[in-house]
Amino acid sequence: MLIDFIFVPMNPLPILGQISAYNVVFPGRVRLPYGEKPDQAYNLSLYSLEAMFASHELAAGKKPSDEYRVLLIGDSSVWGYLLKPEDSLAAFINTADIHVSDDRIVRSYNLGYPTLSLAKDMLILSYAMRYQPDLIIWLVTLESFPLQIQLESPIVQNNLPKVQELISSYSLILDLHDPRLFRSSFLGSTLVGQRRALADILRLQIYGVMWAATGIDQYYPVNYDPPQENLALDESFHGLLPPNLNHSDISMDILSAGGTLANPVPVIFVNEPIYVSHGENSEVRYNFFYPRWAYDQYLLMFGEFCKQNGWQCLDEWDLVSPEEFTNSAIHMTPLGTQQLASKLVDAIRSVQLP
Repeated sequence: MLIDFIFVPMNPLPILGQISAYNVVFPGRVRLPYGEKPDQAYNLSLYSLEAMFASHELAAGKKPSDEYRVLLIGDSSVWGYLLKPEDSLAAFINTADIHVSDDRIVRSYNLGYPTLSLAKDMLILSYAMRYQPDLIIWLVTLESFPLQIQLESPIVQNNLPKVQELISSYSLILDLHDPRLFRSSFLGSTLVGQRRALADILRLQIYGVMWAATGIDQYYPVNYDPPQENLALDESFHGLLPPNLNHSDISMDILSAGGTLANPVPVIFVNEPIYVSHGENSEVRYNFFYPRWAYDQYLLMFGEFCKQNGWQCLDEWDLVSPEEFTNSAIHMTPLGTQQLASKLVDAIRSVQLP
């Protein structure tokens, strides 16, 4: 009991999370840990940012002097859902063998994470800044913007102190008293109460054996349903109805805060490709996610945001043809991913060094 209660003020989980066999015994993972079928993916979802980053190749050691470090932030399309590691955006950028004007070689790192939430992206970005990036590429889509979904991501809900710091430091329009945010009780902070988090950190190390042996980090189903082609006759978007999508309905302020957080590191904001249906009711909706009225207004808002703030932005929403999407309106095939990667390569080459 004494050990159990001493655990509370010590709060050793962040320190324990940084102790990792990855990059020492096993190679670092090329994606942040995420998985719902750990026995088949040799991967699992956990809430410790310390453990997640310690397992990533980004934490392998001191940044090489000849490296121009690019961090990719975003959702499951950036992470590479249904894609092998070598077919992800980061991998395609690295195979382009780019050098910046001072002859440093561009090395991109995949920090995408499944679930759609700009608050989740900013949480990951805030932790990633300690790894000395030279450029941030933040890929977004409208489904990550609605105000009411910002606190839906489990990794946000279970990192209250870090989220609280972001809200306070950058005046984010998010409710710290939202019941979805997990507040640990005294008993929940004891060794017994934290046994699941400790077990997840340990399990992540154990799965490193199979990751190192196979390179597999997600479950690939034999069959999956393609994006919905015939759509419902429904003009709503997260309870919002036409004609107007208001700035108060979407969290554009989080993008501005992310740019401030990264400063002086430049940020390129990218509106990622979406699947465009040509089936039933496609004149009303682009896809399952987006009614046309909402998405068209979002495109205008995105352009205005970039212009007003002087950000470098890419709007590639219609870059990829419908046949190059896999199981959702944002998940792409290797070819579709490569098409987007080529645009990012051009954007990286255009960045002016200080």
